[in-house]
Amino acid sequence: MSMPTQGPGLDPGYQAAGAPHSAEEVRGSSIGELMRQVTTDLSTLMRQEVELAKAEIRQEGKKAGKAAGFFGGAGFGGYMVALFLSIAVWQFLDNVMDSGLAALIVAVVWAAVAAVLYSMGKKNAERIRGLKQTNDSVQRIPDALKPHPEGVTR
Repeated sequence: MSMPTQGPGLDPGYQAAGAPHSAEEVRGSSIGELMRQVTTDLSTLMRQEVELAKAEIRQEGKKAGKAAGFFGGAGFGGYMVALFLSIAVWQFLDNVMDSGLAALIVAVVWAAVAAVLYSMGKKNAERIRGLKQTNDSVQRIPDALKPHPEGVTR
C-alpha cells in the first residue's frame, strides 16, 4: 500500500492518512485538498476493514472446520451405533448368547465414542464468535466521521 506523496497542489503541511490535522492546516487548505484528504482517509479505513474481516474469517474458519470434523466423527459414530445395534438385535434373536452380546458391547462402545465426539464438536462450535472485531470496528466508523468536540472552523 503506497502513501500519498507531496506534489503540486498539495499543502506543504499535508500529513498521511490517519494523521491528525491542526486547525491552521485545515484553514490553509482548499476544499479540493480537504476532500482529497478525506477520500484518502476513508479509502485507507475501508482497506483496513477489509483486511481485518479477512483475518477474522480465516481465524474463525479454522474453528468451524475443527467443529465440523468432530460433528462428522459423531455422525459416523452414530451410524456405527445403528449398524451394530441392528446386528446385535439380529444376532441376539438368532443366537441368544455369544455373538449377539458381543455385537451389543461393540455398539455400546461406539455410542460412547459418538457421545464424546459430539460433545467436543459442540464445545468447539460454541467458541465460534463470528466477525466480532470487524463488526465493532465498522460500527465505530460513523463516530469517526462526526466532527471532533474541539471543532475546526474556517
